[in-house]
Amino acid sequence: LKPWGAGHSPARPSGARRPAAANRALTAEVGFSEEEGKMQASLVKYNTPILISTTTGGKGKKDKKKQDAQPAMTQTEDILNSILPPREWTAEDQLWVQYVSSTPATRADVINLQEDLDKWLQQRQARETGICPIREELYSQCFDELIRQVTIICAERGLLLLRVRDEIRMTICAYQSLYESSIAFGMRKALQAEQRRNQHQKKMKDLHVANNKLRQDVEELEMKIAQIERQEAERREAEEKKHREEVEMLRKMNAARKEQLESLLSAPKKYRPAAPPQPRSLLSRPARASDDLVLALGRRRRPTPHRPSLPGARRAPEAGPCT
Repeated sequence: LKPWGAGHSPARPSGARRPAAANRALTAEVGFSEEEGKMQASLVKYNTPILISTTTGGKGKKDKKKQDAQPAMTQTEDILNSILPPREWTAEDQLWVQYVSSTPATRADVINLQEDLDKWLQQRQARETGICPIREELYSQCFDELIRQVTIICAERGLLLLRVRDEIRMTICAYQSLYESSIAFGMRKALQAEQRRNQHQKKMKDLHVANNKLRQDVEELEMKIAQIERQEAERREAEEKKHREEVEMLRKMNAARKEQLESLLSAPKKYRPAAPPQPRSLLSRPARASDDLVLALGRRRRPTPHRPSLPGARRAPEAGPCT
């Protein structure tokens, strides 16, 4: 047997006809008559829908119809109804109910079930791979139909398959909730990463602006430093030049004063009267010193005259000759 995606379904055995129960199930799968209303198609085989009650008429009549419409059920039917609950719907103010079929399935029913599964997968355009709700729903209905067929033959085996089905559904629900929580976690982390990226970009822009400002400040300070160094170098050069000029002038003045002093010292020694005092502004300091020296060398110290001493007074010592 090839899967439904291979392009064709296995052929039905020659001479095999769909039984009446299968025809009724197909009619229930496709839809009901106009007076019974429409119902969603399913791969599970159901009996003919039963009218339970209508809104018109008295209450006693409604109860009577309900009692007449519900026949006595066997243990297998009770188990089937507990595994696959009957479907109920309202159409045109009428309450309809449809129970699961308790007719044993044959090999032809299984083949028809496979054909219907492949046909519905193609008609409803179910995806072959990945997560597909349509494919999941159809395979779930197919598994329910297999549980129905097995339960009719062996109720204990059907109940065990029911436990397997419930465990599979619970596992799928757990994986689905885990997938949804992981998606939510991923979205939350993505939003946080986006926020952090925006914050980092803003911080980077602020740091770039601050860096550019600091660079400008550094350039301005470097320009000021260069300007100050240039001004200080010019000032130092001017001061050094002025200092050299002053030193040169003082050297020349010192040489001139030295020559003048030597000429005065080499002149003959003779007494010269003291020159009248001149204003201090007309005489320079070296000239006054040389004149004083000449006068000191040319004069002798006069002896002090003898003065009579008073009685009881101390006699001063006599001054020696001037050297």
